[in-house]
Formats: sequence, structure tokens, C-alpha cells
Amino acid sequence: MTAAPVRVLLADDEHLIRGALAALLSLEEDLVVVAEAATGPEALAMARAHAPDVAVLDLQMPGADGVKVATSLRAELPSCKVLIVTSHGRPGHLKRALAAGVRGFVPKTTSAQRLAELIRTVHAGNRYVDPELAADAISAGDSPLTAREAEVLEHAADGAPVAEIAERAGAENRHAAVRLARERGWV
Repeated sequence: MTAAPVRVLLADDEHLIRGALAALLSLEEDLVVVAEAATGPEALAMARAHAPDVAVLDLQMPGADGVKVATSLRAELPSCKVLIVTSHGRPGHLKRALAAGVRGFVPKTTSAQRLAELIRTVHAGNRYVDPELAADAISAGDSPLTAREAEVLEHAADGAPVAEIAERAGAENRHAAVRLARERGWV
């Protein structure tokens, strides 16, 4: 009796990469790509519609990054294992991914054959983190930023104007933000 194939969702905003990967994985007898997505929200919608066994997510996608998608999948579809592929394997990304329950974290330089093996690995309930990315994360240590500081910097990185950042932080401008921080004993 043959085991059912592993159902895979591929999410990457680069159509050529996603299509090539889908074609290469389709050559594997025990893997079937059941859905593809180009954005974080689309990945979530496809996962809800197709209930994949493994979601292979690009770390950086429009709408929601792979870690945010992984967090949602963990809550909504806990049986779906997540493997992140990235060309931005920075230590903080790896630590956030692991905290979100991601089972695999590999660079985009990984071959399709190796990725197929890793899909099987995470499907079986095991973890795999690229050794070089893991070593970088260990040597980098913990971030000196609080979660709140990281959130505010993320808004700034998205190109939000100061007024919008202040509003998202719960104040109408930076002066009100300082006053609020002082009232709450944060500064």
C-alpha cells in the first residue's frame, strides 16, 4: 500500500521561481503541489482552501511575510508544517521563524532535490535549519530591541511617515508619544 502524497503549498512572489519550483517538485512521486500563491494573504487563502501538509513560504512576500503567514497557519491549520525559503537569512528572521513554529528554514540557494528531501523531513515532524544560518543566529546573540521598539522600526522600514508611525504607536505625533512614554514610565 502506497502512502498518500505529501500535499504542498508554494508561496513566493517571484512567479518564475515559484513556477520552476512547482515543476521540479511535480517530478517527485510522493509530493503534489496543490496550490500556489504570490502574497501572504493569498498563501493563507490557498492554505484554507487546500489544507496542505507542508507550506513552503518565501520569507519576504507582499501583504504578510512568511513568518506572519506561519503564525496564522499554526493557529488555523496546526497540522500544516511550514518551511521558509529565503534569500535574506538574517539571524533575527530565523529566530522569529522558529518562535512562530516554523519547522524548516533554508536559503533559496538550496537545490530543488534537497528542498524535496526537506519537505519530507518537516512533514515527518522533524526540523531542519540550514547550518550556516543557524551558526550566524547563534553568534549574533539576542536583539537588544524590545518587541515594541522592533514594531515601531518595522513601521519606519515600511516607509510610513512620522505622523503615521506615531499614530500606530498610539500617539498623534512624536511629542505626544514622548509624553505618553513618560506618563507610563517607559522613558
